[in-house]
Amino acid sequence: MSDAQTRQAVLSCAHSWIDTPYRHQASVRGVGTDCLGLIRGVWRAIYGAEPETPPHYTPDWAELTGEETLLEAAQRWLVPIETPQAGDVLVFRMAEHAPCKHLGILSAKDRILHAYWGKAVVESHFVPFWHRRHVASFAFPPLPKD
Repeated sequence: MSDAQTRQAVLSCAHSWIDTPYRHQASVRGVGTDCLGLIRGVWRAIYGAEPETPPHYTPDWAELTGEETLLEAAQRWLVPIETPQAGDVLVFRMAEHAPCKHLGILSAKDRILHAYWGKAVVESHFVPFWHRRHVASFAFPPLPKD
């Protein structure tokens, strides 16, 4: 499959997660998920088994450890890109100089799909609030050819 086909598969799957309630550390479509769980769920639907099991993490894990755990995992399994397109993963730093701790999937030039803390998976406008916090972009790896 081409990158365009991979991105379309990602978008189709990610849209099916809309309205899944926010649940810390969960990754079950329709039941509960957090931002990492959304990416994990899309990965499982498209590729099968997850490449690694995430460690236990608390809602404030990034601030406590100061480590770039989320960004480093994205670098291990996703493809770094300069200019994101619909279907690509966006990584966010919620405060300047803080570790990255939020993920979303670009769904259109001006929209993102993400698990909104305390709410659900939503499609939001990609507004300046998010642009200022966006620090890295990744593509899912191309799907194997049939």
